[in-house]
Amino acid sequence: MLYQIRQGSVSLGGELVLNHVNFEIKHHEKIALVGANGAGKTTLLRLIASELTPDRDDSLFLPQVWMAEQVTVGFLPQHPFEDDEVRVQEIMDQLFSGLDFHSRDYYDKRMEYDRILTGFGFDKTDVKKKIGAFSGGERTKLALIRLLMERPDILLLDEPTNHLDLDSVRWLEDYIRNYPKAVIIVSHDRYFLDETVELVYELQDGRLERYAGNYTAYREQKKKKLEKWARRFKAQQKEIQETKDLIARFRHKPRKASMVKSRKRMLDRMDLIDPPPLSDSHSFSGKIEPEVRGSKLVLETDHLKIGYDRVLAEISLAVKRGRKIGILGPNGIGKSTFLATVCGRVPSLGGDCRMGASIRYGWFDQFSGQFKEAETDLTVFEYMSKCFPQKEGREIRQLLADYLFRGSQAGLRLADLSGGESCRLVLARILEERPNLLLLDEPTNHMDIPARETMESAFRAYSGTILFISHDRYFIREVADSLLIFGEEGVSYYPFGYDHYMEREKKREDNSYQGLSPVQVENTLLIEALKAVPDRERHQTSRYSTDQSFTEWELDLALQAMTEARADLLANEEVGFNAGTVEAWLAAREDDYQELYDQWTRTCLDWYEKWMAWEEAFKGYQ
Repeated sequence: MLYQIRQGSVSLGGELVLNHVNFEIKHHEKIALVGANGAGKTTLLRLIASELTPDRDDSLFLPQVWMAEQVTVGFLPQHPFEDDEVRVQEIMDQLFSGLDFHSRDYYDKRMEYDRILTGFGFDKTDVKKKIGAFSGGERTKLALIRLLMERPDILLLDEPTNHLDLDSVRWLEDYIRNYPKAVIIVSHDRYFLDETVELVYELQDGRLERYAGNYTAYREQKKKKLEKWARRFKAQQKEIQETKDLIARFRHKPRKASMVKSRKRMLDRMDLIDPPPLSDSHSFSGKIEPEVRGSKLVLETDHLKIGYDRVLAEISLAVKRGRKIGILGPNGIGKSTFLATVCGRVPSLGGDCRMGASIRYGWFDQFSGQFKEAETDLTVFEYMSKCFPQKEGREIRQLLADYLFRGSQAGLRLADLSGGESCRLVLARILEERPNLLLLDEPTNHMDIPARETMESAFRAYSGTILFISHDRYFIREVADSLLIFGEEGVSYYPFGYDHYMEREKKREDNSYQGLSPVQVENTLLIEALKAVPDRERHQTSRYSTDQSFTEWELDLALQAMTEARADLLANEEVGFNAGTVEAWLAAREDDYQELYDQWTRTCLDWYEKWMAWEEAFKGYQ
């Protein structure tokens, strides 16, 4: 045990923030602190860092906070550097004080320092600059580098992925997983938490509750807990009502007086179950269906050139109805331009772009959350009523509640909404308009976690087609069933989800397939084989990728299984032939031949079925 809080309470400004919480850190645990904004997560970190002390409680015989001897705690301060004129090199040299320049310890620490510095995207020459030459985000990264180099026994990280690009975040994930000591993390990056932590403490209403596992496991456990709580509450309310009905029925019958009295005592002594709290997010159970289904082929581009004063990318793509495609790539490479070109908001620089018959799209970008000046005095309820005049007030309130505008929040003025709330309201309106194609550019920017989880559920329930850009990896994983990847070498389509893509990227970096399942190996090899075909063939493949990449993959696996089954069958016949006698050959046939023949027949039929599916996918393009 490194650290423990027993029944600890902390008040700030006369308000109780932490209310008799219990918390502990063991050995090299990786722990996440989660909770709504203002719940007290940073307060708990400051308590662990000894920047705060718990409220005095004379009723406790043991100390509220206990820490093992010689345990060091590292906490990233909000203002890590006081002097803008000092050079980075002078600050970092303090990390090596007391070490012999020629010693192995010095060499190992220097190598670690160089690895962390480049991992966060700095060049070695940057250390010669003054602190004042760096942006706020870069200063935070430098402070984080210094903190990691100090290697405290308990590392406290408050939103460590802020200001980091994707490569730096992935590097930090790997570093924390392998950090040999304890780490406590507060972060809104759910994918980052999934990749790093093994315990989650949720802080709600001043109380802490512990969950084993990463962020996704915590959400599943909490969902089941609330469902069980709701069932128990409902069952007790039913029992109470039935008992009250029974009392009312027999209260005036003298023969039932003792029974009525007994039932009244039972109600008086019953430990009432509190009603479960409302979930901080909403889960859509049914489908969100487009008003018009639209054609099977939603979008087709042929040598579409996108850009403004120069061509950023050339894209040939066919998008089938129902696909949910996440668009990935660095900033400035053409992702937003592609979406704007598809719907005609930006003219193309060449090539063709065609939408299918009866396709009606919904558009969302960074400006969609900005309301017209004439609308800013409207309340949320009035705005939605104006958008859908055919709906009754009760329907409007239920719609708003589904998107977390509950109770008095429906009365908020549009001018008073935060950026995340404005975006959520606009997305609710777009989904309720029921288009059959959604074009979304960073739809969850500025949203808190409950809002993001609500929108993830809505997009999963939506049965139309989605093309969306996002930097939220958890959101991409939850919504996208395939990816469109913008890179320096061009645009490529990946017919699987984000987890599969990341696993493939890791294996490519390791230059090894060790640890992949056979099916995952086949997936990876197929994608790389498709990339290796000549340019003209690769262009055709990318054009038909949304339909045919998957069917080609299935056909390839079926062909391989059929080939292996035939080889086994021929090998069995070879054994029989080499036996030299008819009797030995017949014995070999009796043992294995029939089973192998049946297996070969099954693989042939399976290949034929896949081939027919492949033919169907190509129909209409040839």
